[in-house]
Amino acid sequence: MRRARLTTAAVLAALSLALTGCGGGNGSGSGSGSAKADTGGPADITFWGWAAGYEKSVALWNKTHPDVHVKYEAITNGGAGGYDKMLTAAKAGKAPCLAQVGYETFSSFLAAGVLQDVSTYVKDGRSEFPDWVWGNVGVDGKAYGVPVDTAPMAMFYRADLFKKAHIALPKTWDEFTAAAAAVKAADPAARIMNLPTDPYLYAGFAWQGGAPWFGVKNDAWSVSFDSAANRKVGDYWQGLYDKGLLASYPAFDAALYSAWSKGTVWAEVGPVWSASLIRDNASGSAGKWAVAPMPRWAGTDTVGNSGGSATAVMKDCSHPKEATEFATWMSTDKESVSNLIASAAILPASKSGLTNPALDAPQSYYGGQPVYQLFRTESAKVNSGWMWGPIMSISATTLGDGLGKVHTKKATYENALGNAQKDTLKALKSQGFSVN
Repeated sequence: MRRARLTTAAVLAALSLALTGCGGGNGSGSGSGSAKADTGGPADITFWGWAAGYEKSVALWNKTHPDVHVKYEAITNGGAGGYDKMLTAAKAGKAPCLAQVGYETFSSFLAAGVLQDVSTYVKDGRSEFPDWVWGNVGVDGKAYGVPVDTAPMAMFYRADLFKKAHIALPKTWDEFTAAAAAVKAADPAARIMNLPTDPYLYAGFAWQGGAPWFGVKNDAWSVSFDSAANRKVGDYWQGLYDKGLLASYPAFDAALYSAWSKGTVWAEVGPVWSASLIRDNASGSAGKWAVAPMPRWAGTDTVGNSGGSATAVMKDCSHPKEATEFATWMSTDKESVSNLIASAAILPASKSGLTNPALDAPQSYYGGQPVYQLFRTESAKVNSGWMWGPIMSISATTLGDGLGKVHTKKATYENALGNAQKDTLKALKSQGFSVN
């Protein structure tokens, strides 16, 4: 599922909650959005989210589970105000029992103290999800929710143009550089790919390259945007751009979509949700695209991840066991997962979900290729050493501002990473976090 961002205002609210110790209200669960106290009847659980198809999975559950009733309430996308709403409700003791939270935002909610440890209730289902996925919904082996989907990356490309120009598909980043030069030689007006300037999309490249941004040791945060590993990834993209081998459209812009359709940008290395992004915004090139594995760094066989979300259990939930039971069911039940694949175009996080036959369906936009089979295989190769920080909105804003200036020559990837390092450390310290 495409990641939703936490606004800066929401981050500051979260930090305020964490520092004042009022993140979860009084724990009574008496708020209008919380699960009601046990009265002998069905457990009532409220669930806030925005993804397409969630309401259908809830209806499927309620049809067969009379003892636990889930009420789904659709709210604004997290990054457009949904997360602010959740945090405000948590501060007032009126949060729902369950909430849709993107992996990149989970640490911010943990820092706010608004989530509930449900490790006891997920222990029997831990084997259903890869360890690296559990790492996105908790810390120190504890879990505060249940994963829903992941977003491994691959290379989307114009198969017709690569074939016509006799350009071999790149399997490594060195080969990608050679292919980029070949594309420009074949058509001086064309480029192999757009400059990756969206901070969360760029995170997927750092993720693949073993270049983490955050870590935790001895209860203190470490920040490493400017590490040697991160400079290596940044220098790669800077080098391609300096050689004139990349386009420079704004991320998620209509001009980029038009370039995909017209064949002036031939590829996009992006997450699984790019499949629907390209399909829905470049209809003029339907049937001409295909998907191949993400190019590798020499000597490695890992990919990055850019997106995904979980069903988080909020601190004031009075029925955490039942809430976790539903969340696990939603992510693993065959009928529920089939619905989410069809409605939200997710790649399931659960191992059983990855066996769902819906992922084997040929995709007409991609020339009949069953592209989700590729992502199923690649999901097992996601680099496991990644952790999101507690103030990603601040970090991502600084990084995005810097990356957005690369095409104007007013900044470089090195500058952008360095400023993200500086601003993140400053924000962590000013908000009272322990920092290594």
